[in-house]
Amino acid sequence: MTKRKTNSEQVHRLRVLVAKPGLDGHDRGAKVVARALRDAGMEVIYTGLRQTPEMIAEAALQEDVDVVGLSILSGAHMALLPRILELLKANGQEHVRVFVGGIIPDEDSPRLKAMGVTGIYGPGASTDVIVSDIRAAFGSSAA
Repeated sequence: MTKRKTNSEQVHRLRVLVAKPGLDGHDRGAKVVARALRDAGMEVIYTGLRQTPEMIAEAALQEDVDVVGLSILSGAHMALLPRILELLKANGQEHVRVFVGGIIPDEDSPRLKAMGVTGIYGPGASTDVIVSDIRAAFGSSAA
């Protein structure tokens, strides 16, 4: 006989917004990651291509997400990420973790982390690692 979970033992199902900010039109990687997160039991909202920082922050607020995952291949990460983080903060969403994947030069990673980006992934990153890192950011109560 298995023990039923009490309310205090319930696992929180993470809500993840996956977005493609900027003018980049390549979304295969974002869709692969979105599917991996969904297959790992997370609730995933994919916003589609060419999202502005304002659109992303508004969607994160409306969808009440725990995580914003961004795919940026255009090289505009140092312009887009600070604005998205600023808007999340303005919306009272400091608790939302931001993860980014794409073409991010190694020398930009420390600055992005200092701004509040939780995880940074380059081309070919393992979806298992991304899933694991997102879960780790929320502890054992997240799925």
